[in-house]
Amino acid sequence: MSSLRPWFALKSVPGVGNLLFRRLVEQFGSPEAVLTADVTGLQAVQGVTSRLAVSIRQYRVPDWVDRELEAVRQKGYTIVTQTDPTYPPLLRQIPDPPPFLYVYGSLPATGLNIAVVGSRNATNYGISTTRQLCMDLVRQQVNIVSGMARGVDTAAHSGAIAAGGCTVSVLGTGLNRIYPSENKGLFHKIAENGAVVTEFSLDTGPDAHHFPARNRIISGMCHGTVVVEATGRSGSLITARLAAEQNREVFAVPGNIHSFKSVGTHTLIKEGAKLVVHAGDVLDEFEHIQTREQEASRPSKPSVPPLTDDEAMVIDCLEADSVHIDDLARKLTFPSGRLSGVLLQLELKGLVSQSPGKRFALTPGIDRQQLNPCNINKEVSSE
Repeated sequence: MSSLRPWFALKSVPGVGNLLFRRLVEQFGSPEAVLTADVTGLQAVQGVTSRLAVSIRQYRVPDWVDRELEAVRQKGYTIVTQTDPTYPPLLRQIPDPPPFLYVYGSLPATGLNIAVVGSRNATNYGISTTRQLCMDLVRQQVNIVSGMARGVDTAAHSGAIAAGGCTVSVLGTGLNRIYPSENKGLFHKIAENGAVVTEFSLDTGPDAHHFPARNRIISGMCHGTVVVEATGRSGSLITARLAAEQNREVFAVPGNIHSFKSVGTHTLIKEGAKLVVHAGDVLDEFEHIQTREQEASRPSKPSVPPLTDDEAMVIDCLEADSVHIDDLARKLTFPSGRLSGVLLQLELKGLVSQSPGKRFALTPGIDRQQLNPCNINKEVSSE
């Protein structure tokens, strides 16, 4: 825990926010180096005034830091810093990532992270739709991230757990202040099936301004955000806006056109969010990520099978980006039936991947240099 003291010390310096913390560490390499840097060097960092430089140089670790770290240890929680390999990699990419996170449980090491958020006062439709959507997503190795609030958030976590999947809750409070209190049981179940995380100190209460701040973490650690039910002024719309600003995908589940609780989601759809009816609508947007995950999990690369002349010609026309079968046929001047048969054989050999809409590409991880003439079977296709 002693190695964490400089992280807490620098974060507690008045005037050092998350953005400036990041700049300082990028400049000097570590919080320890920042705290021991000279005033002139500190002032060279954008946003550091002469007064703040002096404050950093003269700052001493406050007594509460050691008490906090000891309480974390006794509770069995962990602190994950930005340099820790278990820190959510996507979260590092946002402009102001938390320097460290309090973690109860275990953060997922791999997989597609999807945030599912919505109304605290959700309808039965919203609850049942959220639960089913999250059950279907985790069955496809998706990790569900939400905020453990009443309504949609609770349904998202519960659905993921019911289907045996991984779920992560991002709190707007400290880990000692479970909010809402009725979710105490869910709090521990989430930790058993994933993690509960927060950037706030252990005893931080549910202040209103904490929740928009935590929403940037929910969207920031995810590949995309799904909004299920939201009024026109819902906090879920903040999460969706943050996701868009972070260059992440935004999805919305349509609701009753006569319900004010669907105004927010319908507005998102009008503004370009992808309409979601089932899990496939979400998964279609991340096929490339799932493929990479599957490839990374394979224990070894299989040997390259021999190719016919036709197969070699098709391989030569394919790249990592998918191409439509009609474009391939025109380029190769193959009859459609002949080309379909060749592509099928290449798929069976694991060299070509097909995506929706009859589009084909080289399977990720395939090295074109391995597909040399010595691998070609000279028995030309009879078609």
